[in-house]
Amino acid sequence: MVSERNLYTKHVCVIGAGPSGLVAARELRKEGHTVVVLEQNHEVGGQWLYEPNIEGEDPLGKANVLKVHSSVYASLRLTSPREIMGFTDFPFLAKKGRDMRRFPGHNELLQYLKDFCDWFGLREMIRFNTRVVYVGMLHDIAKFGRDKWIVRSKEINSSSEKVNEEVFDAVVVAIGHYSHPRLPNIKGMDTWKRKQMHSHIYRVPQPFCNEVVVVVGNSLSGTDISMELVDVAKEIHLSAKSLEISEGLSKVISKNHSLHLHPQIESLYEDGRVLFVDGSWVIADSIIYCTGYTYSFPFLDTKGIVVVDDDRVGPLYEHTFPPSLAPSLSFVGIPRKIIGFPFFESQAKWIAQVLSGKRTLPSWDDMMKSIKEFYNSRDEAGIPKHNTHDIANFEYCDKYGEHCGFPHLEDWRKDLCLSALRNADKDLEAYRDSYDDHELLQVAHESPHYTQLGPEAFDV
Repeated sequence: MVSERNLYTKHVCVIGAGPSGLVAARELRKEGHTVVVLEQNHEVGGQWLYEPNIEGEDPLGKANVLKVHSSVYASLRLTSPREIMGFTDFPFLAKKGRDMRRFPGHNELLQYLKDFCDWFGLREMIRFNTRVVYVGMLHDIAKFGRDKWIVRSKEINSSSEKVNEEVFDAVVVAIGHYSHPRLPNIKGMDTWKRKQMHSHIYRVPQPFCNEVVVVVGNSLSGTDISMELVDVAKEIHLSAKSLEISEGLSKVISKNHSLHLHPQIESLYEDGRVLFVDGSWVIADSIIYCTGYTYSFPFLDTKGIVVVDDDRVGPLYEHTFPPSLAPSLSFVGIPRKIIGFPFFESQAKWIAQVLSGKRTLPSWDDMMKSIKEFYNSRDEAGIPKHNTHDIANFEYCDKYGEHCGFPHLEDWRKDLCLSALRNADKDLEAYRDSYDDHELLQVAHESPHYTQLGPEAFDV
């Protein structure tokens, strides 16, 4: 809904300077708000700021607060083509002297985010090396007014234990969701004496030289890591929920005699045995859990209003606003299985406009009703609770954008996305370098998205 009220300027804290935090800061400032971005690392990028040093990190990521944020491994390349990934007004162009591949390595996306940050002058709003330790509601209404938030933070590299305390009108949580490991519950896992780790701290294959490795999970990271280990490990045993696998993965397994497919693990034994549910077993040196990530907000105190229950963050209206605390608390970047950057941009724009008074949210009752209807629809479709925020629906993304006048995703962007998924399904090893979507690519390059900044904007 659009409101005719005068616009209001809010003092807003954005937590995180990854893709969602950067675009949130940009949209908030554009809407006239004052913004402070708190970032625990020394540079922008969030998940895309590669951290090779994982010494001292809990291998299974069970600690409440992790030392390492990024889960990116050295060889990681994008699974989507660069053309679809850019923010709407800042295309992800190939630049001379950099990684010009359509599916570039992770560092190229980091460079894009640095370019975005510098192009829009966002650095002046960011405090680096600053970890948020507490975010909570202020209760002294007489002194501070309603809907105020207290944010406590610490300088990471400082010898001082001093905690900085500030008051904000609103807080936008934009810390991503690929850092805190989600682990399976396997019998014997706690007593298995050999090496176990989550893919969160996997970086390079060399430590697994000549080992028998069990990789749990055949999603993107599981298949990527398994294919990389083929060159160094003695054997790789890939454990999957279902033995009905893609044509692409089937080709990889048939081509590599050291790579074996298994069903789920039944139990682990202290002598190193890994028993699978079909009765087969191996003696393994290492287990790598490529089992995804869960949402974690250890700093956030909402008195139980917002909770994480089996990977469902809620209640959240449209994955963004908790009705009882909206609009002063919001989240950017919760949804998964979307074309991320444009969706984050639409979230950021909506939040900024609601905070300024340009848009209004539905009533508490209507927001809660919408959330319950959404949960019920997922239940009826047989979708597990932990997949609540998996969207995988272009129509939803387009409808979401209507909250703030955000344009629908271009057809070429949707088509290129689907083309990449189909190619990966058929040829897991080569889809990033071999493709047949040249006509779609030409449509993309001739679109306003690609021509809007003019040739002088980039040295391409």
